[in-house]
This record gives sequence, structure tokens and C-alpha cells, in this order.
Amino acid sequence: MIRTLISLLIALCAFAAHAAVDVNKASQAELETIKGIGPSMSGRMLDERKKGAYKDWPDMVARVKGVGEGNASRFSADGLTVNGSAYKDVAVASSKPTGRTVGSEKKSPTDAAADAAAQKK
Repeated sequence: MIRTLISLLIALCAFAAHAAVDVNKASQAELETIKGIGPSMSGRMLDERKKGAYKDWPDMVARVKGVGEGNASRFSADGLTVNGSAYKDVAVASSKPTGRTVGSEKKSPTDAAADAAAQKK
């Protein structure tokens, strides 16, 4: 009986620790329960929230210094939400040029030597 009560209490605490924290409703103390959010970050979040509620994750990422896509993903995985929504990783890689052009790959010294020898012929 005692074991059952203790295990139930532990399970309840574990569930409460992973409960969602909405950035538009949370206090500073509640925000700081999210791993990676300390007093400084929670203060910046609350300062920006005073200017107006966050519409969505991209709005929060754009407005809060120090919250990029990586932190947003980690905060969301640890229970932070914006208007009840978890962070959805936006595929920005497809919109950014890679900077590589066709034929610009680096060649090994042996390949470069072989190409130079072939050009001499």
C-alpha cells in the first residue's frame, strides 16, 4: 500500500514537471522551470510579452534576443508552448543558398595531379 502511494506520488511529480508552460501565460518562475531558461532569458521573454502577446513561434524567435531556432526547438521539447502550440522546425535550409556551385568541389592532391597531367597531354 505504501509502495503504491509513493510510486503514484513520484509519477504525479514527473507528470507535473513535464506539463506545458505557455509563454503568453507563464510567470517568470514558471518559465524558469524550462531547461535552458534562466532569469535573464525569462526576463527578456516577459519584457517582449509586455509589448504584446506572442502570435506564434516565429514571432517569439524574431522578438526575443537569444531565442533562435535551436533554442526554440529545445525549449519546446522541454514543454514550452506559444499559444498552446509546440515548435515546428521550419525548413529554412531550402531557402538559403549553399554557396557551392557545380564543379567547385575540392579535389584531393592525387586527383589534382592527375588532372594537371591530363591537361599537359
